Amino acid sequence: MAGSAEEVARLKPIARRLREHVIRMITAAGSGHPGGSLSAAEIVTVLFFHTLRRRPGDATWSERDRFVISKGHGVPIVYAALAECGELAADELQTLRKLGSRLQGHPDRVMLPWVEAATGSLGQGLSLALGMALASRLDGNRWRVFCLLGDGETQSGQVWEAAMAAGKYRPENLVVVLDYNKVQLDGPIMEIMDPEPLAEKWRSFNWNVRVIADGNDLAQVIDALDEAGNGGGPWLLLAHTVKGKGVSFMEGRAAWHGKAPTADEAARALEEIARHG
Repeated sequence: MAGSAEEVARLKPIARRLREHVIRMITAAGSGHPGGSLSAAEIVTVLFFHTLRRRPGDATWSERDRFVISKGHGVPIVYAALAECGELAADELQTLRKLGSRLQGHPDRVMLPWVEAATGSLGQGLSLALGMALASRLDGNRWRVFCLLGDGETQSGQVWEAAMAAGKYRPENLVVVLDYNKVQLDGPIMEIMDPEPLAEKWRSFNWNVRVIADGNDLAQVIDALDEAGNGGGPWLLLAHTVKGKGVSFMEGRAAWHGKAPTADEAARALEEIARHG
């Protein structure tokens, strides 16, 4: 059952392992974005291990659900999910950001088959996802499209152009999850460019909106994605999350938006994740 205790129990250790992968790979790289990767751990876990229709080992299956991570700097959490799915070898995660690696700091769809779109120029991913959703409609709605959007991204005008277009053309199979961790590179999002009232803005663009009070709670994420995944879109799931979730000294701190932990900090982080995850 959606959001059931059994499903949460199945997914919880996966979310913990994704967080561990993120810490290890960013530490090995010496650079990266832990804060926004960790905040999205439950969202990505539910997507990859509960929601997305996919065929293991076949990245080009025509009826697969598409997933676009618009906040491309948060891609380590996606690489971690692909490793847990068996689509990447776990030791390949240690090549993050290395010259020639398939695992670049922002997703590269040419180098890595499971990447649907190269993103990281913030604000562009929703436009790409909308195009995919409209293409699916032309093809008989054979797949759904899920897009993970960053809250800082909503300061980009292209997001609202895409939102307006989706509100007009109303693809039923488009689901956007907004990782609302409220912290961006330079500080609290509210101090830099406050996007509120977010829910009301998206509704005014003719979207269905569901607020996830705790986007780091697996049961709440499951229930929201199950509802949105049944159609009736476009959907905006406004997920309130915690930047750096799972590591106390990273949580809510802008300093950890784009900084790799030292070996000692990584050890502390992994111990906390193991203890509480």
